[in-house]
Amino acid sequence: MNWLIAILQATLFVVLAPLLAGWLKWCKCRLQNRKAPSLLQPYRDLIKLTNKQPVVSKQASWLFVTAPYIIFSATVLAASVVPLIAVDLPTSATADVIVMVGFFAFARFFQALAGLDTGTAFGGMGSSREMTISSLAEPAMLMAIFTLTMTASTTNLSGVIIYLLDHGLVLRPSFGFAVFALILVAVAETGRVPVDNPATHLELTMIHEAMILEYSGRYLAMIEWASQLKLMIYGVLIANIFLPRGIAESFTAKALGYGLLAIMVKLALLAVLLAIAETLFAKMRLFRVQEYLGFAYLLGVLGMLSHIILEASR
Repeated sequence: MNWLIAILQATLFVVLAPLLAGWLKWCKCRLQNRKAPSLLQPYRDLIKLTNKQPVVSKQASWLFVTAPYIIFSATVLAASVVPLIAVDLPTSATADVIVMVGFFAFARFFQALAGLDTGTAFGGMGSSREMTISSLAEPAMLMAIFTLTMTASTTNLSGVIIYLLDHGLVLRPSFGFAVFALILVAVAETGRVPVDNPATHLELTMIHEAMILEYSGRYLAMIEWASQLKLMIYGVLIANIFLPRGIAESFTAKALGYGLLAIMVKLALLAVLLAIAETLFAKMRLFRVQEYLGFAYLLGVLGMLSHIILEASR
């Protein structure tokens, strides 16, 4: 039964990720006084791409064809270790923040290689930019997560959430620094404004889109789906770690249903906040991204120092 719930949770991640992307786009269009598409439009786009015949360059190797499968599989595995509607599932043994970051790095590695594989200028440019940003984002993310795990004395995500649920709402300055650091990293890692703009193909500014310009058909569908799934993973991390109330601690139907409702409400509110931020702020210059992520890392360091000074000494 527990394994069935774990499989159900991973399936919900995969199924609901396009819906979150659709809701984010709907909110953004409404805020910009534009006609909003249907919430189900991402599903239609994925189906349309899946039904199309992919076109592969003659210069592409086997790596270009297999990379979408690897990227999608690694992202799904990363989602499977993140508590969505319940904690203490059989997958909790592997629900470690280091494992999750490793899956993200594995997917990014193959995506960068696929961008370089066809030998196009845009692919190489996008891969170079992606690896540069990831080299700055990953330390900032780890610093923010380690600030949280120091409080719970574990890097297990399920263990951290259980600890926070048991100790209730406590004012911790370190969590304030950590949540802002994680939000800044999430924006950079998912390619959102102001770091990147997923809605443009302007060669001077695009990062993620430059790596996937040569993809089409079902290959492009898998990469887009993995991108939507990654956005949902970061949203769930922020929602369930800093606002863990509502997540199921038992495996009853009522608790699981309440956990699903709670996380959907949290993600909907986070999407609204992200849409507001993307409407208010413009995309920054590429050379300012290092300052942006440096500030995120600094927040993580301040969070860890505040934990050591104010909390660990108690």
